[in-house]
Amino acid sequence: MPGASVARDRVSRETPRVAIEMREVAGGYGGTDVVSGVTLGIPAGEFAGLVGPSGAGKTSILKAMLGELPQVAGRVTVGGEAVVPGRPPAGVGYVPQVETVDWSFPVTVEDVVMMGRVRRMGLLPWPGREDRRVVGETLERLGLGALRRRHIRELSGGQQQRVFLARALIGEPRILILDEPTASVDVKTRDDILHLLADLHRQGVTIVMTTHELNAVAAHLPWVACINGGVVAQGAPLQVFTSAILSRTFGAEMRVVRDPETGGLLIAETGRHGPFADPRAHHAHLHEEGIPHVHAGAPAREPSLTSVAD
Repeated sequence: MPGASVARDRVSRETPRVAIEMREVAGGYGGTDVVSGVTLGIPAGEFAGLVGPSGAGKTSILKAMLGELPQVAGRVTVGGEAVVPGRPPAGVGYVPQVETVDWSFPVTVEDVVMMGRVRRMGLLPWPGREDRRVVGETLERLGLGALRRRHIRELSGGQQQRVFLARALIGEPRILILDEPTASVDVKTRDDILHLLADLHRQGVTIVMTTHELNAVAAHLPWVACINGGVVAQGAPLQVFTSAILSRTFGAEMRVVRDPETGGLLIAETGRHGPFADPRAHHAHLHEEGIPHVHAGAPAREPSLTSVAD
């Protein structure tokens, strides 16, 4: 990605030790709190996943980080700066759920990605040659170069997701926040997205994403937080993903199986029947592709069930 080395240097010099911190945060819509008592700390340079059932407040927590939650109590800091509702924090890229986007708006793929470049255009409100060059390079990197003139509504779900990822990346963010980036896409697109995020993580970008895919995604991230109206637990998956914690998070009995040979995790609801993917094969695939994952016996931070240490 253009400017990646510059972005990496900037991350190491400027990003505080804790990239995102929430202290006793409560908030919601229309006078009703969706989340409460949220205390969460995401270290700088971390690759973190927020997991939980539908309606648990995962998206609301992301919106609080972005200054988009209409009513918020408590304290939210991003990049060391307090987040003010209605004012997006600097240095943050955001990829929304594709289901929330109005696809009837008449814009091309190139137009959408260029929107992420606006803050770098200076006084003139239109793109220059350099802006178009950087947009073109980003589109090529995400396999969208041939689609730059296409209307966004003509794309597949996976292509639409990559367009919004390109829009977030064009601003060279220090922190990247994604809401269900692997939802409603095929397996190849999911792995492509995770591989790209792994590359960004290695460059020093802090990544926070929500996901409902416990086996395919969340069990292989370095850091996770279980959410259900608040933070149930946070830390490394090997410590957080236990039957007790996941059952409390999802309100259903959950079973966690760990393969002692590969470190793979397999999570299922108790009583659910049917074939499951071999966790050893999936773990080997992630290792080969360089996608972040955890190994049994690897050092890991202890989970926190209540709050983040000062």
